[in-house]
Amino acid sequence: EWETDFTFSVPTDLQSGVYAAKLMIGETLPEYVVFFVRPPRDGATADICYLAPTASYLAYANSRNLDVKATTEARRGGLLVATADDLFLSEHPEFGYSLYESHADGSGVCYSSRLRPILTTRPNQPLWIFNQDGYLIYWLDRMGYRADVITDEDLHQEGHNLIGRYKTLITGSHPEYWSKEMWDAAQTYVNEGGRLMYLGGNGFYWRIAFSDRFPGAIEHRRAEDGSRPWIAEPGEYRMSFTGELSGLWRRSDRTPNQLVGVGFAAQGFSKGTYYVRKPDSFNPRADWIFNGIGADERIGDFGFAGNGASGQEIDRYDTFLGSPPHALILASSEGHNYNMLLANEEFTSTHLMVTADENHDVRSDMVFFETTSGGAVFSTGSISWIASIAWNDCKNNCSRIMQNVLNRFL
Repeated sequence: EWETDFTFSVPTDLQSGVYAAKLMIGETLPEYVVFFVRPPRDGATADICYLAPTASYLAYANSRNLDVKATTEARRGGLLVATADDLFLSEHPEFGYSLYESHADGSGVCYSSRLRPILTTRPNQPLWIFNQDGYLIYWLDRMGYRADVITDEDLHQEGHNLIGRYKTLITGSHPEYWSKEMWDAAQTYVNEGGRLMYLGGNGFYWRIAFSDRFPGAIEHRRAEDGSRPWIAEPGEYRMSFTGELSGLWRRSDRTPNQLVGVGFAAQGFSKGTYYVRKPDSFNPRADWIFNGIGADERIGDFGFAGNGASGQEIDRYDTFLGSPPHALILASSEGHNYNMLLANEEFTSTHLMVTADENHDVRSDMVFFETTSGGAVFSTGSISWIASIAWNDCKNNCSRIMQNVLNRFL
């Protein structure tokens, strides 16, 4: 029930993309209200579709970093820095909460809506999800690629028909929250010959629901394991919107590995690191991905997120979890520090070997595989990847790999 201050009719000739209304009061710093412009309903205007992970944006919407229990200094590997917006949100509960917070009685917040001011989906916020995705938007523009933009909510409502007309589907840095309808659409797209570039980490992780009765809202229950800021109470594992079991997709017998070849392995936020090429990168099926890249060249030992392309939250290849046996492991990360810890669903009891120097499973894998219908999937397995492609004005080996893959997929 927020009041409308102004409206804007999107011109019919405005190119699909990510936009923002810039708001000013006197000489104060500007505020931005982000919105997404879809292509016309009667067809695509580009061969590339960028799927904006708006369900993830909603999950983190107005997250109060000072109040979220999971955001400890030890977990972040350094002192927390409070922004003006952090302080503002802590003082103003009327802006609503993120799915990472709890109510006063300790119960977890399970609903989030875009029908309110959202301060965290802004270009002037700390580097996390939306701002990292901005480097992809910049890279596409800078390298001369045109892409249509659709949102998670669009994909949920319209399914495969919406994305099936594109040669290549590209994700953002952290497509973490997915509904069954979204998952079915993406799986059909790949199965029927689509080319998917999964450019993030910890994607396809939590199961959510949308509701026709409450458009613009999502629901999620922290059930059945996972890296959770709160735990659903007994009897509250199912979503009121649909009656579906919520929690990890992995607990619903759908793993990210099945869809994109890799799945969540570890998280750590103090620094990033690099990838090194593996023998599969020289396989003729995929050696074209490394055109212009040296055999011993470190990939992504730079970037705007922790100075490395592998970091924050990372995914690995694992056939036990459904990674296709014919997939190629092109490169793997090295050099993670003590702060990169194994995800808790990766072990079943108290487990000491949780850091990268103790456990080989703490790594990110760059993976490629084809489908029988002529489709293909390329996955980078790291949230930080997108924050490295624009480094040095896009003149770097991560950017070169992106070009090689995207040009081939097109």
